Amino acid sequence: MKRNTATLIVGLQILMIMGQWFGSNSPTPALAQIADSGAQRAQMIQQLKDINDKMDQLVKVLRDGKLQVHLSDSDEKSGTH
Repeated sequence: MKRNTATLIVGLQILMIMGQWFGSNSPTPALAQIADSGAQRAQMIQQLKDINDKMDQLVKVLRDGKLQVHLSDSDEKSGTH
């Protein structure tokens, strides 16, 4: 078993070396984009506002005492409550 594993590792290393040796000689160019931090910040702010609105709705439901919990049949059969 150890010999098979060692043979496999050596084989993979040889394949990696061959890939580097016969692969392209020029490095691939970096295709980075300049981040628009203002747009990212505006998107984050909008998402936080959306989360706040949802939290306000949740707090309203909890304060009104109108929260109801219903168990489905699959929950009752599995014994999960």
